[in-house]
Amino acid sequence: MKTIDCRGLSCPQPVIETKKTLEGMKEGIIEVIVDNVAAKENVSRFAESQGCKVEKAEKNGNFHLTITRGNVRKEYAPVSGSELKTGTVMLIAADQIGQGSEELGKTLMKTFINTLIETTPKPGTIIFMNSGVKLVIEGSPVLESLDKLEREGVNLLVCGTCLNYFEVKDKLKAGKVSNMYEIAETMLNAEKVIAP
Repeated sequence: MKTIDCRGLSCPQPVIETKKTLEGMKEGIIEVIVDNVAAKENVSRFAESQGCKVEKAEKNGNFHLTITRGNVRKEYAPVSGSELKTGTVMLIAADQIGQGSEELGKTLMKTFINTLIETTPKPGTIIFMNSGVKLVIEGSPVLESLDKLEREGVNLLVCGTCLNYFEVKDKLKAGKVSNMYEIAETMLNAEKVIAP
């Protein structure tokens, strides 16, 4: 069993290191060690998207992920987000639209997201980065609309680094915490990417 020590690496390095190792093997077991919850979730989700079984254990404040490739029962091989969703990816990198009046910009963003419920087709994925993550946290005026979009199958990816920067990760109310690798992969596999 090969061990990959990803402690101290910033997003998305733990995912990239795991990807490099998995690409070189048809079957076998690797152990990935990470030192934070976001890395644990990101590496686990990536490995599972590659058809691997992931077992998690916490030891001495670190997370040890045992990843098995090959001879894995089907339930451990979900399809990755980029394969599930096709079509349009929307990148929301601010909590307002445009420049000028901040109040007007926030009103426009609220109206835009609330309008997405009525549009056809809907985007396959909406990515929230930078101050755009403020739209998916407690107190956001668009949480109800985002909840409806998720229930209708829209994938909401939220930049974990951005949540940490604004110190709001514990206030997340919509979407799933993501990483730059998954975000980049999703954008590159999209038919088109738009930003309001």
